[in-house]
Amino acid sequence: MTNKQVVGLGLAGAASLMLAGCTCVSGGFSDDVAFMKEHTPIILLKDGDAAVAVAPDYQGRVMTSTFDRKAGPSFGWINRPVIEKGLLSDEEKKGKLEEHIYVFGGEERFWLGPEGGQFALYFKPGDKFEFSDWRTPAVIDTEPFEVVSTSKDRAVFRRDCELTNFSGTVFKMGIERTVRLLDEAATAETIGIDLPEGIRMVAFETDNRLTNTGEKPWVPETGLPSIWMLGMLNPAPKTTIVIPFKAGPEAELGPKVNDAYFGKVPPEYLKVEEDILFFKGDGTRRGKIGIGPKRTKGVAGSYDADSQVLTVVTYNMQDAPYGYVNSMWEHQKEPYSGDVINSYNDGSPEPGAAPLGPFYEIETSSPAAALKPGETMKHVQRTMHFQGSEADLDGIALKVFGVDLETIKSKF
Repeated sequence: MTNKQVVGLGLAGAASLMLAGCTCVSGGFSDDVAFMKEHTPIILLKDGDAAVAVAPDYQGRVMTSTFDRKAGPSFGWINRPVIEKGLLSDEEKKGKLEEHIYVFGGEERFWLGPEGGQFALYFKPGDKFEFSDWRTPAVIDTEPFEVVSTSKDRAVFRRDCELTNFSGTVFKMGIERTVRLLDEAATAETIGIDLPEGIRMVAFETDNRLTNTGEKPWVPETGLPSIWMLGMLNPAPKTTIVIPFKAGPEAELGPKVNDAYFGKVPPEYLKVEEDILFFKGDGTRRGKIGIGPKRTKGVAGSYDADSQVLTVVTYNMQDAPYGYVNSMWEHQKEPYSGDVINSYNDGSPEPGAAPLGPFYEIETSSPAAALKPGETMKHVQRTMHFQGSEADLDGIALKVFGVDLETIKSKF
């Protein structure tokens, strides 16, 4: 793999370049929570049977969720070996993946962009854009967020930090993150349709805020950060990722999809139509895709036909006068031409090697944050899982994605 092919690797891609194999066993929700509580504090948000598990020491990360906390499935991918091993000393980390990142897993985590390029936050000034120099900033990798408050349905976190990008620009940041369990009324309002009585569901919202706490404005010429949300979900043989987008000419809206992150995705894993795409989320072949800001409709999701679980992810669409950060691992001609929605399907990084998870990801990003001192940017993401009969789920799929379940199932 050349540097030019290493485009916005993120946790999944960069880690899989180094990881030879991983045995990551996930049980149901109650089993996952019991395991995690043995190794790290967990805040459990609850509403009836629905629950969301949040880890303060992992930056207020949503580790997993379920619609039945006693006997239901666990939607977030949990990397048990890394959690069990815990943090290593500097000497222990040498030559290991933990020198670069701790792959704890989790259904939704707070990250910052850009990853690569002249304004990268994952490379120090003078580094080469190579994996050996790539480091996830500790504030979004190993350092805890402060717990401000908790209640039955929400947890509030904060963190102040200082980061220096590849060009030497220093950012003094204030981070605030609120995780809130959503009830049925809030969920129905989000998707624009009343939920059938037979549906079981869990939904949560994260309100993520980035504040310029320094004395200088953040300007495009020296680099702009962004809020980057990544969700690692358990794959299944019949999971299909669905992303609707705006139809129209490429000259006006840009390409329908960027599928060149790890080499072009073959047609047996990606189907692109006039205003919607279908991407396999089975965890058997590594690939990543992206949707640009002129194409996005602010929604992505997936359907697991075996478990009859429909997943929907939305975010707050907002003006982006400075574009979206570009995470390509090279000096960039267009540092603010990045994608706003991404999806990743895990798989073997090379012949004979085991996948990192496996898992699949759905990601969203905020615009580039050109903030004056004291100004704040907010990025809100909602993740919703619905389980029920296909007759009950069909109306949700039609409303949110514009296609029915039979169409989704027929693509692969």
